[in-house]
Amino acid sequence: MTNYRIGIDLGGTKIEIAIIDQNNVILFRERIATESQKGSDHIINQIIKLYKEATDFINNQPHEVGVGSPGSLSKENQLLRNSNTVCLNGLPIKDLIEEGLQQPITLVNDANCFAFAEAIFGAGKNYDVVFGVIMGTGCGGGFVFNNHLREGPQMLSGEWGHTVINKDGPECYCGKQGCVETYISGSGLENILKANNILSYTAENFLNKKSFNDDEAQILKDFYGNFGLALANIINTIDPDIIVLGGGLSNHTPLYDIGIKETYNKVFHEAPSTPIVKNRLGDSAGVIGAALIGGS
Repeated sequence: MTNYRIGIDLGGTKIEIAIIDQNNVILFRERIATESQKGSDHIINQIIKLYKEATDFINNQPHEVGVGSPGSLSKENQLLRNSNTVCLNGLPIKDLIEEGLQQPITLVNDANCFAFAEAIFGAGKNYDVVFGVIMGTGCGGGFVFNNHLREGPQMLSGEWGHTVINKDGPECYCGKQGCVETYISGSGLENILKANNILSYTAENFLNKKSFNDDEAQILKDFYGNFGLALANIINTIDPDIIVLGGGLSNHTPLYDIGIKETYNKVFHEAPSTPIVKNRLGDSAGVIGAALIGGS
């Protein structure tokens, strides 16, 4: 193991980089807009720009790199699939990043990075089975069992955002209808708002409004209900010791009251008690997890 581990979190709206030392202290942290509308080449260049800043900071000393990205690599052809940054799907993203950085990397699903960091250092510490949820631009999840990340033979473990909760629901970029992501991610909620001619809010701004008209109140009620249904399905399936929420929408305080009640009402148990908690590492969890996994 080298003295330095660099983590890169490739998100839908921002790319973040961090350097951690052998004591897991963050030495350097920077972020930049993803600007995915400018295409895959631009995204790679944004990563290169951040990476150069980071390596300059440590005077180009030896290091390891982990990159957290939405989706996963196909085992058949090593092309990215299932990313909500759709311009990257079908690309040999690991090879492209390694070529741009001139450095080997470990590529891991971004939600797995979040879940792993929270299980090791965050809100899931000392719990055996941790399910980490990301509710950001997209919606994903990751499983950590006894401090070991579970990815699965098809790299699908934790892909909770693409479980279907309404077969007649909104169309998802993945080609299915009614995925969890179409209801309770930032992009999903904003699409619902647009469909109801509510055009002046981001998802986070909408959730943080102080008052709602009748139509808005119904959208909010449905949001909590779908959140509860989605999490109840996880509890009914694997019964984790704790669920940790992350991503921008996880800052919405009523999720830890109304959202938990909606979840427990749908769990197959007369007195459900699964802790559903806010992350402890903030929006650094993903980049910390990427660094930890990249250096392991």
